[in-house]
Amino acid sequence: MKSSSSLSNDQKLKICHHKAANPSIKQSALANWAMQEFKLSKVPTQGTISNILVKRQQYESMDSTELTSKRQRAVKHPELDNVLANWVLQCQARRVALSGDLIKEKTCQFARQLELGERTPEFSNGWLAKFNIRHGFKAQKSYGVSGSADLDAIDKNMPTIKEKLQSYSLQDLYNMDETRLFYRMTPDRTIARRQIKGSKKDKTRITFVFAANADGSHKMEPLIIGHAQRPRAFNRKSGEQLGFYYRSNAKAWMTGLIFREWLQKMDQQMQDANRKVLLLLDNAPSHVVRDLPLTNVQVFLFPANTTSKIQPMDAGIIAAFKRRYRRFQLQDAIDRDEQQKADIYKVDQLIAMKWAKAAWNDISSKTITNCFKHTVLFERETQKNEVGSEEQDI
Repeated sequence: MKSSSSLSNDQKLKICHHKAANPSIKQSALANWAMQEFKLSKVPTQGTISNILVKRQQYESMDSTELTSKRQRAVKHPELDNVLANWVLQCQARRVALSGDLIKEKTCQFARQLELGERTPEFSNGWLAKFNIRHGFKAQKSYGVSGSADLDAIDKNMPTIKEKLQSYSLQDLYNMDETRLFYRMTPDRTIARRQIKGSKKDKTRITFVFAANADGSHKMEPLIIGHAQRPRAFNRKSGEQLGFYYRSNAKAWMTGLIFREWLQKMDQQMQDANRKVLLLLDNAPSHVVRDLPLTNVQVFLFPANTTSKIQPMDAGIIAAFKRRYRRFQLQDAIDRDEQQKADIYKVDQLIAMKWAKAAWNDISSKTITNCFKHTVLFERETQKNEVGSEEQDI
């Protein structure tokens, strides 16, 4: 009997195809099928099945040698590979045309900057083809200048946008946004009889990715992005082992690759729930959805410079989260002060993540619903006096 960790790439692809042939099958049932089909010693975890389904495109792009392997052939320089893929996605978002030769030249530049510790490798057309397959990039034809439409026409187009939203129920209308959290930062102001010499502010940060639907019935598990894959506070455990959806990169910020993974995971969740939903997003460079094989999530990108008026997360949801987080921080500061700690605001990343998760869970469906309604996307169905005490901090 084999363990689930010994699944070959070919078997993982068969799991993806079985799911495609049976769209309504739950991941638990899919895991049981895999155990029986491949004679595994135990049922694969839900996280294992989810990760396999998200990587379907990767398995489909493998050759016969890679499929018989138990793992995908390792990329020789993974950091270089990620940096280059994110650069391509950012250029795509800016509508910058890229040739194969330009990509190879940029790769050489990144390789020199990263100081790979060896002679700069040669990047052939074969390498470029494998890079494109690995990340789902294809040669695309460019079309005129229609993509440079005047975004100032948002007011003119608002009736059309609202009409599109009306074809979805509030339950099936989602918004996602990212926010930085400087989880150790001291307050900007202090109360004292005289001015106190300030110290350098701790700007250690992590990024949170929040998504919820318009009726507040579904707050998705937040994605957390930190600097290190396994920070010291994790005690050598992974984010998943600690109960978090966690990713990392040098800048602790959303990248095109992380976004595409997150979006495919959301699409898989909606497939499992047999739901078709609309996801509202700002047009950040990392929000690249082109060529993603989405079946149950339709994406609508807000025009530039409109998110403050249109995006529900910016209409108070993220602000409500940060206020709740600060309550945890202030209570901990009081406790540390009583213990006569020198830095009463110091906290490790794991504790900050636990506070943040609790703060997100504490936001009520009423708060979320009212924030959606307070944007120009929705008609004002409630009067100010109907907002209620829960919304007074928004």
